[in-house]
Amino acid sequence: MAGHGTDEHPHGADRLCEAGDRVYSRAVRRGRVPRRDAEAVPCLLELALLHPDPDDMDWLVPTSPQEVMTRLLRAVHDEISASQRRVGSAVAAFEWYAGLGGPAAAAASGGEGTAAIRVLDGPARIQAALDEATAACTTEVLTVQPGGIRREHELSEGLHRALALRGRGVRMRDLYNHVARHGQGLLNYLELMGDAVEARTLDEVIDRLILFDRTVAFIPANADRTMALELRHPGLVAYLVTVFERLWRLAVPLTAALPDTGIEGISHREQSIAALLAEGHQDAVIAERLGISVRTCRAHIARLSETLGAASRTQLGVRIAQVGLDGPARDAGAAAPGRESPGVR
Repeated sequence: MAGHGTDEHPHGADRLCEAGDRVYSRAVRRGRVPRRDAEAVPCLLELALLHPDPDDMDWLVPTSPQEVMTRLLRAVHDEISASQRRVGSAVAAFEWYAGLGGPAAAAASGGEGTAAIRVLDGPARIQAALDEATAACTTEVLTVQPGGIRREHELSEGLHRALALRGRGVRMRDLYNHVARHGQGLLNYLELMGDAVEARTLDEVIDRLILFDRTVAFIPANADRTMALELRHPGLVAYLVTVFERLWRLAVPLTAALPDTGIEGISHREQSIAALLAEGHQDAVIAERLGISVRTCRAHIARLSETLGAASRTQLGVRIAQVGLDGPARDAGAAAPGRESPGVR
């Protein structure tokens, strides 16, 4: 119960300060206390826990604990009743607002009772939403998994969902960076999943994306991925499906080798780095886009400089253009659009 105490004693009768507790307890035991004893605890008078003795104004007598309890309970009941009335008013108001949109609003929201865009704040809510979408999925899951080599704990986080999907005959297609090919954890995961999962890789992929049955999508909502967006608007989901399919056609099946650059001494990854250098990107940006560390990126740049005979970064840019490394690397998957690779085992 909110009290009307002074600045020194801002509390209610249900939670007395230590000094007030001592004085009120003494008054209850003895029947009354001198007024001077309550000077340090004016809250007792303001809360009507003590009141003047009509026979002697220099003394204060306590209000009985039973009366105080009745007063407290009555106040709590009034607060609860007021809260219930406010809840009822809020529900009625927003039901009225919800009805203003009519059928058009329901269609824009992705379906009756479903939000077109829902913000998921925190790992627990994200996990719960993914579990819910997994349980409802019946046909297909499409994912984009950026970054470098997939660590064991990252793969195991979603393993229970993947196994549940495989058990229901759901097909899965995953896109990774090329560098993910070198992780044993990913290879073990794909072997466990068998024909249920098909994986391909690209030099660069978009940020993380998960699509269930082409009806609901999940994307990050901030840089550290502590927030996510759940998308159910048909237009948004269809757009993301199109993006995925176009990347998929350009990607290289994990069962196939990466294409040769056709330039002696230049690897496929170095060709990708050269193209990004030609665009003017810094080492940290290149490393992030290709899913490698900055240290690894710089080692490749040094090797590239040595191979091309460049003594400086400026000269390296000239050499990259001269040998034709300033364009995007061509992937094997792009040469045969529409041809599917065998399932990954």
